[in-house]
Amino acid sequence: MIFSRQDSVPRLAGWIAAALIAATLAAGLYFLLVVRPAPPRSIAMATGAPGSAYEAFGERYRDVLARHGVELRLVPSAGSVDNLRLLDDPSSGISVAMVQGGVADAKAAEGLLSLGTMFYEPVWIFVRGPLPADSPHALRGKRLFLGQVGSGSRKLGLDLMAAVGFDPGIMRIVDMPTKDVPAAMRRGGIDVAILVAPWESAQVHELLTADGVTAASFPRADAHVALRPFLSKLVVPQGVADLKTNRPPRDLVLVASKANLVVRGDLHPALQYLLLEAAAQVHSAPGIFQKAGQFPAAEPIGFALSDEARQYYRTGPPFLMRYMPFWMAVLVGRLLVVLIPVLGVLLPLVRLTPSLYGWYVRRRIFLLYGELKFLEREMESPSGTADTAALLARLDRLESRANHLRVPTMFSHFLYTLRVHINLVRGRLQQHGRQAASP
Repeated sequence: MIFSRQDSVPRLAGWIAAALIAATLAAGLYFLLVVRPAPPRSIAMATGAPGSAYEAFGERYRDVLARHGVELRLVPSAGSVDNLRLLDDPSSGISVAMVQGGVADAKAAEGLLSLGTMFYEPVWIFVRGPLPADSPHALRGKRLFLGQVGSGSRKLGLDLMAAVGFDPGIMRIVDMPTKDVPAAMRRGGIDVAILVAPWESAQVHELLTADGVTAASFPRADAHVALRPFLSKLVVPQGVADLKTNRPPRDLVLVASKANLVVRGDLHPALQYLLLEAAAQVHSAPGIFQKAGQFPAAEPIGFALSDEARQYYRTGPPFLMRYMPFWMAVLVGRLLVVLIPVLGVLLPLVRLTPSLYGWYVRRRIFLLYGELKFLEREMESPSGTADTAALLARLDRLESRANHLRVPTMFSHFLYTLRVHINLVRGRLQQHGRQAASP
């Protein structure tokens, strides 16, 4: 009989298709859970000393990330050198930090990536009273502040002094929190202060407008910039700090490094994009040193630029993050990672299944045709010894198999044609038997 209800893929093909889909799903889940898990909802950022510009910028980053449902924990530090140490230590839990340009060497930068430069950090020189004579002897015994131990200010200040052959040992280096420097200079506790800090630093503004404190231009700035590519030359216009009192009283020529936003290499890509979005909101405004949109910038100073940062600077944030909330974009993106390979396996299967199924059904019918052909050849054997009764019995068994063969309705005409051909062969066999029995 014809079994018309079975219009689905044969069991073996179904198992193969199910196995392929299950394997694809398993690979996708492994990718999601192990290779690229969901981003954490909380990360830690090393900022700087309390009251520093790094801390102020960190607070603005925290506010931006909080609007997207990500907690940014701010961890105080001594400065850029200390931030590098924390980033390089997996047990510290620090994933992102501000690092002054020129601080990192090749070994310190290993395993760390930059999201670009964020702002200028000029080297400020403040002197209590009038500027001293251009002689090292004029500074002998003076009290010098070079930044806290572990800060980028101290490292860069010492490097620049060593470059010109100045021995800071002739002065007394004073250690204190950076936020206390303006008060210490006013009361005479510090004679010279060298700070590496952005224009937004509260200490810089306080010292630029303080009575009895003079800001000095950086000598031979062009030469320092030529010898150290990570430095830039900047000019502070006369009176920009306070037009009423004309502070500073003259243009100041400074050298400046640039602050990098540095992350650990294993920080989730989605969080890197989110940090870049926060950086664009915090640092893209115009200032006295930069034009609107100049920062953040794709400048890998001391660190390799992350792949996500390169993509961000070329095309902006990912497509989904432009039109969806952060966590929804992350969820949809992760689902697509699984669905695209599954569809890539499923769609070809759907297209090939009808052809494979048709081949499978026709093959079963054609196998019976093959047996029918063998019977016909035996009947036509030239030896004339064919056993008609045995051949008819075999033909009956073949017809019974054809009657019980299950095929869909759309292939039933093949089976009806087979049964017609079986009857044709039976007629020939019966005629052959009658001829053999006649005298």
